Amino acid sequence: MLTLRNLTKTGVLAAMLATASSCMQDLDRQPFYDVTSVSVYQDPANYKQVLAKLYAVLAVSGQQGPAGKPDISGIDEGFSNYLRQYWMAQELTTDEAVIGWNDGSLPDYHNMNWSSGNEFITAMYNRIFYMVTASNEFIRETTDAKLAERSITGDNATNARVYRAEARFLRALAYYHAIDMFGSVPFVTEADAVGSFTPRQISRAELFTYLETELKAIETELPAPRTGEYGRADQAAAWTLLSKLYLNAQVYTGTPRYTEAVTYADKVIKSNAYALEADYPKLFLADNNTSREIILPINFDGTRTKTYGGMTFIVHAAVGGKMSPSDFGINGGWAGVRTTKNLVNLFPDPSGKTDRRALFFTDGQSLEINEVLNKFEEGYAITKFKNVTSTGAVGSDTEGNFPDTDFPLFRLADVYLMYAEAVLRGGTGGDQTTALNYVNLVRQRAYKGTSGNLASLNLDAILAERGRELYWEGHRRTDLIRFGRFTETSYLWPFKGGTKAGRGVEAFRTVFPLPAADLIANPNLKQNQGY
Repeated sequence: MLTLRNLTKTGVLAAMLATASSCMQDLDRQPFYDVTSVSVYQDPANYKQVLAKLYAVLAVSGQQGPAGKPDISGIDEGFSNYLRQYWMAQELTTDEAVIGWNDGSLPDYHNMNWSSGNEFITAMYNRIFYMVTASNEFIRETTDAKLAERSITGDNATNARVYRAEARFLRALAYYHAIDMFGSVPFVTEADAVGSFTPRQISRAELFTYLETELKAIETELPAPRTGEYGRADQAAAWTLLSKLYLNAQVYTGTPRYTEAVTYADKVIKSNAYALEADYPKLFLADNNTSREIILPINFDGTRTKTYGGMTFIVHAAVGGKMSPSDFGINGGWAGVRTTKNLVNLFPDPSGKTDRRALFFTDGQSLEINEVLNKFEEGYAITKFKNVTSTGAVGSDTEGNFPDTDFPLFRLADVYLMYAEAVLRGGTGGDQTTALNYVNLVRQRAYKGTSGNLASLNLDAILAERGRELYWEGHRRTDLIRFGRFTETSYLWPFKGGTKAGRGVEAFRTVFPLPAADLIANPNLKQNQGY
């Protein structure tokens, strides 16, 4: 079994990856090893452990856990976690979340006035390229030629090829986050020589083509949907990522690719491997690993994947005020994150029917936000993620620090909504009747019946439905940009741009700046326009 839930041990996994600094001129360097690649990769039993570490990059912050021996430097380790940084960049910049903490440059996210020196943006960037670097090393060491050289044959060789495809997927996922958040970035693959060098900068359009080619190349090398181990990438994960890439192609390249977005969403749906979870809140509980809706999670375990980022942050930071931490399976709240009235206002329904996705805590909370910092009671709290199972049992960490809840990175409801949006935007190969049916399947779960069914669809309805269904799951920034609502004055939310009523901001903020340290270190890099 892939030990995705056993990632705090040192040894082979620690030896494989060295601490990355914020200076990426050394982007694909050979880490300093206590053991060499020759000794590690000579034994086929080690391959799965190294693959587990690649998945762990998304979940934990270092080689020890919950802190100590961090993967990247330049920021507090708890903040350095991949999922924590991804969630903050995707949510705190939008109408779905504000945070009451004044740590460093963190308020810049909601104020939308970040600069190339922002340490949180730098940490996200470094996390992306740490994943790229680690994946490149594994991919480089698992070629057919390398396997033959080490006399690795039979099932061991077959397994290694699957692991290699998974590593290529994880690298593609990291580069997808790069194209979405940073646009034009330094680029390196396993084909580049190991050692200190300054990578070239790849254009956003060129990176799009690379991702499209890479994901299609591994499509048949990954396991069929839901035939592999839970938590590992399969064909459906690759199809979902391709659909996301194509859905955003207009933003990334200037050329729409909605037909392809329909095609790959349809592949996921027609695989019949996934089904909507009957009860929406169960998707976000400590036993959500049993759900057939989740296509790709980031795995967590309260006793074996200890981190102050990831789901520890997402669960604890949302609890404060009059909320009872025990209701969330934790020992205390961090009183940080809540939402704006814009998200709340998506839910009232003229029919008076209850939308079961409206998971708000309102006791002692005001709808209006007059002050973001240190005012947890301003803005409704969100009760979506809990460290409690569907039967009411608390997670495995008896001290109540670290949740068992997995993060649903990809799930079926999102694929339904992507299909519908791509069809509405002109994608062929699908039809509007099917698109409407998929949206209504999502709404039927929310309303426990057909009372919430829509009679027709438009793009505004799709954006609103994505907000209701997927809030706090890391989609909102990308969605608002695609719909032209992120920087524009046409859509405002409280404290957008740093003012209470909200304001439009500069259009260049649809991508983040490249970190200043990297620009100094790598003369091949050109800063994103406006920064």
